[in-house]
Amino acid sequence: MKERDEVRSVPDYSPVPLTLEGSSLLHQFFRFDWKAWRATPPADRDRIAAEAVAALTTLERKSPGAPAQTALFSQIGHKGDLILIHFRDSFAALNQVELDLAQTELANYLTASHSYVSVVELGLYESSRKTWEAASAKGLEPHTPEFQAEVAASLQRASAAMAPRLFPAIPDAKYLTFYPMDRKRGETANWYTVPFADRQRMMHEHGLIGRRYGDQVKQIISGSIGMDDWEWGVDLFADDPVVFKKLIYEMRFDEVSAVYALFGQFFLGIRLPIEKLASWLDGKL
Repeated sequence: MKERDEVRSVPDYSPVPLTLEGSSLLHQFFRFDWKAWRATPPADRDRIAAEAVAALTTLERKSPGAPAQTALFSQIGHKGDLILIHFRDSFAALNQVELDLAQTELANYLTASHSYVSVVELGLYESSRKTWEAASAKGLEPHTPEFQAEVAASLQRASAAMAPRLFPAIPDAKYLTFYPMDRKRGETANWYTVPFADRQRMMHEHGLIGRRYGDQVKQIISGSIGMDDWEWGVDLFADDPVVFKKLIYEMRFDEVSAVYALFGQFFLGIRLPIEKLASWLDGKL
């Protein structure tokens, strides 16, 4: 009876883990109209390429030497030709990027094949309960305004401490793979009905695999619930694309992926320095 009473006395905080949000992200995927480009007079091609390089260079960094906030990739495979990734401080800034690019003449040769909108997200499965329990230890009732204010203050401190991860530069790596993903909500496997403690354990085990590849792969997770068609977007950056296969393959054997994960399309690209765009338009990397 005593043990049952102790279990009942544990506060019911929330099934939703706390999260921290940072940079707003836009992925743009384009097909390039090579036929129209080849039909364009050489002098016009040179002018259009120079204008595009100037525009993208302005978008790439806030100032010379500043961290990269826009990056260009030559896409590999039939899904498209170019990938642009933009990290900004707001969604309004992302929309302005779209508008700026639409004003260039090069936009006349680009057709959007896909896009993805999200926000850098750090899930706090490891520390959510500690944060809630610390607020309760101060005598605050869960779900009250005072409790929520205490949690918000804790998140603000964590956000300041983790600013480099929340507002990252685009990694200077040769290869990119991007894919969206969901957690299953089916009749037999539903992530959102699994008890918090079990989800916390699975996410901890999942994270251990990623950490083992930390010296080879830079991973940026972004949340997109309510923003795009999937729940999360995953960017992996590395100098060796084979490591993408090894990392993702190993992760599929852990419980959270094997039972509860759904994956969208994968998009693979090779970094295209903006100053080399003119060469790419001539058919050379």
